[in-house]
Amino acid sequence: MLIHQRTLQNEVSLQGIGLHTGQECTITFKPAPANYGYTFVRNDIIDCPEIPALIDHVVDVRRGTTIAIGEVKVHTTEHVLAALYGLQIDNCRIELSGPEPPVMDGSARPFADAILSAGIAEQDEPKNYLVIDETIEFHNAEQGVDIVALPLDGFRTTVMVDYKNPALGSQHSGLFDLNKEFLGDFAPCRTFCFLSEVEALASQGIIKGGDVDNAIVIVDRQLDQQQIQELADKIGVDAARLVLGNNGILNNRELRFPNEPARHKLLDLLGDMALLGMPVKAQVLAARPGHASNVEFVRQLKKYADRNKLARQFQHEKKAGVIFDINAILNILPHRYPFLLIDKIVEFTLDEKIVAIKNVTMNEPFFQGHFPGNPVMPGVLIIEAMAQTGGIMMLNGNENIKDSVVFFMGIDKARFRKPVLPGDTLVIEAVMTNKRRSVCQFDAKAYVRGELVCEASLMATVMNKKG
Repeated sequence: MLIHQRTLQNEVSLQGIGLHTGQECTITFKPAPANYGYTFVRNDIIDCPEIPALIDHVVDVRRGTTIAIGEVKVHTTEHVLAALYGLQIDNCRIELSGPEPPVMDGSARPFADAILSAGIAEQDEPKNYLVIDETIEFHNAEQGVDIVALPLDGFRTTVMVDYKNPALGSQHSGLFDLNKEFLGDFAPCRTFCFLSEVEALASQGIIKGGDVDNAIVIVDRQLDQQQIQELADKIGVDAARLVLGNNGILNNRELRFPNEPARHKLLDLLGDMALLGMPVKAQVLAARPGHASNVEFVRQLKKYADRNKLARQFQHEKKAGVIFDINAILNILPHRYPFLLIDKIVEFTLDEKIVAIKNVTMNEPFFQGHFPGNPVMPGVLIIEAMAQTGGIMMLNGNENIKDSVVFFMGIDKARFRKPVLPGDTLVIEAVMTNKRRSVCQFDAKAYVRGELVCEASLMATVMNKKG
């Protein structure tokens, strides 16, 4: 897989009509700096409001994925984002002269071709992959939808669709190599719907830009001439352009692939996964996916990403059973010898719980003066080790971690149960009990060989070093 982030070398534009809004629009793809991500810009509105293409901004998933901030919206983002994600572009500014990108031929290929014509530029920053190391699942029993992400050192996805409709039947498709397969085998696959849906969609005003040339319409019912005329009036085309045909596709249009609908569903899934804001290393299996389920699945991925935010930032080579090793801890905490009192983090659940290990050796500097001849670890330093453990939990997600520091605000219910001696291994567990803005309370316990040696309730706050 690619190592460095990528953007465009030059800007490039396309024009067309939006599928759902029916409005003319010019879309312009522009280069963007490292770590910029994808951002849509409505340059038809005063002050050119920007909407980052992120899952938190999704507001509608009817027949497409719409994002918004306030009243400013961008409809049907999935084909544009699929083109960028499939070509492994990390950073792009996407300017629009209307509320919806042009539908073009209903696929992502026109966008992908335009991006390639502008050229791809490699950037200095490394890609920020989300590495999946546990099973992440989304299940909707009512809709019969299952989407699962499994650990894999790479990316591949398989999609199965089954609409229980004889006009389409069951189909599946798999993408195993973005570099080799995306452009030729998936980007050209067009959006589709059933003939029985078209009239209802038109009545709802959802396909104002729909045309027989920018979507595959699967014939799942027969219409007489009067019904054809009524349908033509609904969608604003000449009735002579609507022919039921004999191949199961309106107007006898030829599919680009026998399983083009399944491939398009995979394309939509890629476009919606782009809303995570980072590429994923995983195997993704999806049964009967749609935009609503894709978005919920991406929300699950985001929770996982948030939970592992510090790990992705500092623990580049994760060791078995270790969330943060000592090198990662040195990047997170400002403490240094002789006051760095934890060696590794072995368990971490966002805003809930963290477990640290402290190996107590005779080489600790405090043993020289704390009961010489009968060395015992000072209780106050056990409390400090607890505080450092909780501090890592508090700093997770802080955007300016290098400029932040955790300060004690209170210690309550401290109890020392047994002495800690050279050769002991402290296992420190901190559980968050309350969090309000930058102030947190957590209960901490320290164990040696499974026996409780110390416990306390701590309160601390995150402050800016320069504050």
